[in-house]
Amino acid sequence: MKTEPEILEIQVGRDTIRFETGVLAVQTNASVLVSSGECMIFCGATASKEPKDIDFFPLTVDFESKMYAVGRFPGGFIRREGRPSENAILSARVIDRQIRPLFPDGFRNEVHVIAHLLSSDQEFQSDILGMLGASASLTLSDIPFDGPTAAVRIGRLDGEWIINPTYQEIEAGELDLIVAGTADSINMVEAGAQMVSEELLLEALQLAHSEIAKIAQQFSAWREKIGLPKMDVQPYAPNEQILAYVKELAEGPMKAAMTLTDHAERSEQLKAIRKAVEAQIAELPADSELAALFAECPKDLGNCFYKLEKHLMRARILDEGVRADGRKTDEVRPIHCKVGFVPRTHGSALFMRGSTQALSLATLGSMSDSQMLDNTDPETSKRYLHHYNFPPYSVGEARGLRSPGRREIGHGNLAERALLPVLPSDHEFPYALRVVSEILSSNGSTSMASTCASTLTLMDAGVPIKDMVAGVAMGLIKEGDRYAVLTDILGLEDHLGDMDFKVTGTETGVTALQMDIKIDGLDMNILRQALEQARVGRLHILGEMRKALSEPRKELSPYAPRIITMQINPEKIGDVIGPGGKMIKKIVEETGVKIDIDDSGMVFIVTPDQESADAAQNWIKALTEEAEVGRTYDGRVVRLTTFGAFIEILPKTDGLLHISKVPGRPRHIEDVFTMGEMVKVKVDEIDAQGRVNLVLDQEVEIPESAPRAEAYRERSGGDRNRGSDRDRGGRDRDRRGGGGPRGGGNGGGPRRR
Repeated sequence: MKTEPEILEIQVGRDTIRFETGVLAVQTNASVLVSSGECMIFCGATASKEPKDIDFFPLTVDFESKMYAVGRFPGGFIRREGRPSENAILSARVIDRQIRPLFPDGFRNEVHVIAHLLSSDQEFQSDILGMLGASASLTLSDIPFDGPTAAVRIGRLDGEWIINPTYQEIEAGELDLIVAGTADSINMVEAGAQMVSEELLLEALQLAHSEIAKIAQQFSAWREKIGLPKMDVQPYAPNEQILAYVKELAEGPMKAAMTLTDHAERSEQLKAIRKAVEAQIAELPADSELAALFAECPKDLGNCFYKLEKHLMRARILDEGVRADGRKTDEVRPIHCKVGFVPRTHGSALFMRGSTQALSLATLGSMSDSQMLDNTDPETSKRYLHHYNFPPYSVGEARGLRSPGRREIGHGNLAERALLPVLPSDHEFPYALRVVSEILSSNGSTSMASTCASTLTLMDAGVPIKDMVAGVAMGLIKEGDRYAVLTDILGLEDHLGDMDFKVTGTETGVTALQMDIKIDGLDMNILRQALEQARVGRLHILGEMRKALSEPRKELSPYAPRIITMQINPEKIGDVIGPGGKMIKKIVEETGVKIDIDDSGMVFIVTPDQESADAAQNWIKALTEEAEVGRTYDGRVVRLTTFGAFIEILPKTDGLLHISKVPGRPRHIEDVFTMGEMVKVKVDEIDAQGRVNLVLDQEVEIPESAPRAEAYRERSGGDRNRGSDRDRGGRDRDRRGGGGPRGGGNGGGPRRR
């Protein structure tokens, strides 16, 4: 057994990425161990020996990220990983989208690619290593793959481009762009951006592709050196005789049906044409060659109709510049928006573009409603959640509901990234936010419709977003050197076209990108045109959205919680919480509010009404307030000594009213004050040790029989203050030791009881 791996090291930006193969997982078709610094991923590619009897390519990509990679136990009671985290699913999706277009048409062998995170240094982002490892393993294997591909991440911080930035640099920067492609072209893009211009994005794409080309060339050289010969496969293709027969019967009627601009009418007509062809096939003589071919290849009929419909749709666009619904290539479908019509949600909006309909609903909650994340990434919580649902009725299907799949998670994440740059900070708007997009009807661009609807529902909820965000999906039809870029694609154009390029942004710049293609790659000219058409389309959509609602509402929904913030000294958080949480529980129980406190001392009070909020605020202020020099307090006498009275002016804060500061100079403080008596005092000073010294702010009466301090001074002689200082020093020693009737204090204050 081989024990020494074959090694390839590639310099990418400031990082060295190391690839090892030949030792681990020898029963895969090929596997690669990829590492950079202390981040390490194992990638394996395996293919079945025989093709599946299905009409699609069965590719599965999984990204495994287990908690041992960061030295932690999984959360929950089971302490074992279950369903992949959202970040793992998103990483699997970008790997899939990079490699899927490069398998041969008609390849039906099952292929499974696994990227397994072994170690994360919490700096290098593991999805890039997974993309590189998947490409390397497929390139070295005997699986037919028209690669290699490569991928890089591009960031921008302080006006400088960064290749493969760290988590921390992405957090502080204005762009997070993942680009994948071959040595010749780009085939996958994923990005979140802080309203970056199209010009900067094109510059970033060019920089990314220059790095991709270098990596891909080194992969190709490695394959020439140690790669396996590719397996001999026979890709599926429909029988030529069947294709010619179907074309003869159906091409004319289908060409006429493709001119119908109504989606439902066109679909019904195409179904009728297929039924008519099936009826004619059924009448073929049983002993005829065609009948035998149809019996032998039952899937061919459906695939022939698919090829014919695809050809007719694409030819009409390229030859006539007319799309299936009659629009021009750069035209957006009619738009209608409605806001605020769902009564009990905190915000609602319906966005309709053609027959695509997205209903978005907003919920506001306290910061404790933020999602706690249990994954291998540094991010530990999410304040803004965007969930996307695609029920079967949205495409006219009757089937059971299922839990969200990878598509739903991906579309929800895209809309989430699109809106994050315009959300107010938690200090400006101290709410956790959840938006759910329910797709009511789907005919293409549902993720972009959900982005538009979600912008409106946040505004309807009164969230003070910085700007409005809209999204548009761009398509592509490319045959040889001829191509057409399509604005706002239909479901048919997505299904039969070559590209789905989603762009979201404000009037000033882009906030998110996602591009998938079905061809080998795109050059920069097509990308430039797509971005410009998307910008024009986005501005048009924003104008239509403003007709429904042009700015966030000034008031929250009456059903939304009110959240009041206040800042306290972080050292006094424990006073508010109390031993075992007793104090905060008491405040919550007696006022009916909900209280969250972060480590900075910011207190969030979630309240059903203003009266409850005021009560909770006053309680917290009383617990955390600090004495101020010159301020008058109504205090309570809590201790009497030979040298004065200790008076509680705030909860857990006592001050000393020295006997020498009492008018009339009594010899015994007990002759003037009694325990528990309320006294109006003013803070005279707070010394360097934090002790509070008080003076009276009211008149007091001293009984005639009470001895005066002057008489005592005349008998004893010397400075009257000398004894006072000595007594106070003794008091300090006494109280540090816990002595005296109250004990546990810290001198003149502020005392913490």
